[in-house]
Amino acid sequence: MRNLKLVLSLFAAAIIYSGCVTTHQGGNPHGLPPGQQKKIYGTKSAKPFAPGQQKKQ
Repeated sequence: MRNLKLVLSLFAAAIIYSGCVTTHQGGNPHGLPPGQQKKIYGTKSAKPFAPGQQKKQ
């Protein structure tokens, strides 16, 4: 009976933790427009900061 409770609790924990998914929003970490990020970082082009200009990985 004790083993059954252990197995069921591990199964329940696996079900609960399998639903946790984290996502990463790439390209714009500070919520600034690409042109403003370009000014901050001193680059000549805003293309690296624009999410629509990034290749899918």
